[in-house]
Amino acid sequence: MKRFLGVGLVAVMLVVAGFTVARAHEMAGMEKAKTVTVTGEIVDTACYLGHGAMGEKHKQCAATCVAAGAPMGLLTEKGVLYLLTPPHENKDGYNKAKELAGSKVAVTGEMNERSGMKSIEVASIKPAAAAAAAK
Repeated sequence: MKRFLGVGLVAVMLVVAGFTVARAHEMAGMEKAKTVTVTGEIVDTACYLGHGAMGEKHKQCAATCVAAGAPMGLLTEKGVLYLLTPPHENKDGYNKAKELAGSKVAVTGEMNERSGMKSIEVASIKPAAAAAAAK
């Protein structure tokens, strides 16, 4: 009986160790989000992805589409598009981004990437001219 309990205890310990190693391996593949500041134009993704609309001529339409609920993106000069998302705790920066649709800005926040899509959780935002002057 003691032998059976001993073998059972060893088996349970091996199973627990296996789950621990598997979980550590899974967590190692997940990178912690890093805080970045990225400069670009806020575009409404509906018009930008649909027909490439952007720039000064599209500014009013971008503001209208964002106000109607179109997701916002930040398009860099190198053509990288980041989805802009609101943080769970303080949405002030994200709400200010809505007011700056169609404008060139500097966005600061946590950058994430999953399944090929990049996003920035908007912690703060400044018009690009103000951001450049602050440097």
